[in-house]
Amino acid sequence: MRTTTLSSQTSSCPGPVGGHWFVLAAAILWGTAGTAQALTPAGYDPATIGALRLLIGGLALLLLALSRQELQLPRGWHWLPLLLAAALTSSYQLCYFSAVAKTGVAVGTVVAMGSAPIAGGLLGLIFRGERPGRRWYLATPLAIGGCILLGFSGGEVTVDPLGILLAFGAGCSYAAYALAIKGLLDKYSPNALIAIVVCLGALILSPALLRIEVDWLMQPSALLAALYLGLATLALSYWLFARGLQTVQVAGAVTLTLVEPLTAALLGIFILGEFLNLQAFAGIGLIFSGLVVLIIKQRSPTAIKENWRETPQ
Repeated sequence: MRTTTLSSQTSSCPGPVGGHWFVLAAAILWGTAGTAQALTPAGYDPATIGALRLLIGGLALLLLALSRQELQLPRGWHWLPLLLAAALTSSYQLCYFSAVAKTGVAVGTVVAMGSAPIAGGLLGLIFRGERPGRRWYLATPLAIGGCILLGFSGGEVTVDPLGILLAFGAGCSYAAYALAIKGLLDKYSPNALIAIVVCLGALILSPALLRIEVDWLMQPSALLAALYLGLATLALSYWLFARGLQTVQVAGAVTLTLVEPLTAALLGIFILGEFLNLQAFAGIGLIFSGLVVLIIKQRSPTAIKENWRETPQ
């Protein structure tokens, strides 16, 4: 089994700012999942969709790792943290879809996505000694406030205590998954690592696949949606997220993924014909502001002074 450490990948890894863009691209793809589900025929089961998504995405990632000869024999793998990451992937799927079913999309998404950056910052500090920094402390409240405005911008709101607890569990699961993957990326190739984790997650949720209705799946729109959810919103997005995590702290990466509800809202406007009021647009503005704070590269005073000296006067 050939494993690759980060020290041997320095030349090919994205830089700090480049890593932010990888994470953002992953979150944008995740934000398209809701629209893809909305365009599928009625009659699907959320748990089954989640399991099918993991299965298709896991197989695609497995083929990628095999084609690049990054996955040969299972020797040398630390299976306990791998199983933990896979379990967290599965628990996010189950908690999130169950929360949405009980307390609605708006509340479920706001609690899940809003709790994830806080959990990510605390877990990164406790287990990896990563201090989020001033940018995170400024960007996270902006983005969370934007999510709250966006989530409660219209329609009836249903607050179910169990649904809130499940949504909080989804946010914590996602943050803990990011932490687990961050640690494993120090030791293994991203392609092989994500392939193993997602395939194990699909295996954990495999009992849900027994409930798939063949007639529903054979409809062209349902089949296309399943393939898109598996290949784009899971295989490609998880690969991008793993690449970004190689250079981005856990807290910053989880905050950046708050672009997911922003993407979902914009697609709702332009694809599904949904209407957003002024409060929703204010929420979008806050999320965007928080993302800009994290992404824009800040130049040190020393660098600015040196550049001023070199500029012809």
